[in-house]
Amino acid sequence: MNLLEVKDLSISFGGIMALSGVDLSVPEHSILGIIGPNGSGKTTLFNCLTGIYHPNQGDILLEGQTVRRLSPDRIAARGMARTFQNLRLFMNMSVLDNILVGRHLRFHKNPLYPLLRIRKEEIRHREWVEEIIDFLDLQAFRGARVTDCPYGVQKRVELGRALALEPKLLLLDEPISGLTAEEKEESAYRINEIRGRFQMTILLVEHDLRIASRLSDSMVALYYGKKMAEGTPAEVQRNPEVIRAYLGED
Repeated sequence: MNLLEVKDLSISFGGIMALSGVDLSVPEHSILGIIGPNGSGKTTLFNCLTGIYHPNQGDILLEGQTVRRLSPDRIAARGMARTFQNLRLFMNMSVLDNILVGRHLRFHKNPLYPLLRIRKEEIRHREWVEEIIDFLDLQAFRGARVTDCPYGVQKRVELGRALALEPKLLLLDEPISGLTAEEKEESAYRINEIRGRFQMTILLVEHDLRIASRLSDSMVALYYGKKMAEGTPAEVQRNPEVIRAYLGED
């Protein structure tokens, strides 16, 4: 069963076609890698999927239901979370509080809870966040301000905030960019673990083709807003059009 289906998606800005007729199918519990040179439309696709942009045509189906015209918060509530290419964290808040922000859509606003001193829901949220902190090895930084943490830790915090939503579909926009070689390997291991441990489906944008190929079950290549190739990672990287897009003509 496909968790996500993108049909004939197109969007333009001032006459420039950023995406043109893009189709995607993402089966449940799979990892789909999206590659392409800078400016090929990868982040624009993520922005359309998460409601930041509204496409000019086409449809986006999550579990068979359209989310094309929904706001970002309503799409998140349906079970879609993301990280960003450029970090978007609350830099003066603690690591713990940043991850807790990811739980806000899961809180049930009931005025009787404080009156009745019912803390079961709060305990459940805290337990989930603690599991994420352990999984991402953030115990040593939990009380630190994000701005005081190393860049690699900040990347883990943003991933933790997305995981806190308990999404069905997790969108990762260049999750290993800017990391050291050792951090890249650790992040790749965690991304693969997320699928099994948390039963999530992952859409992965990544420039490091070696790691993207290792993680992805299937791969799509975009070029100037159009789908250039689709298949297994090996098939896509052998595609002559993909080779020309990355390396140029002979």
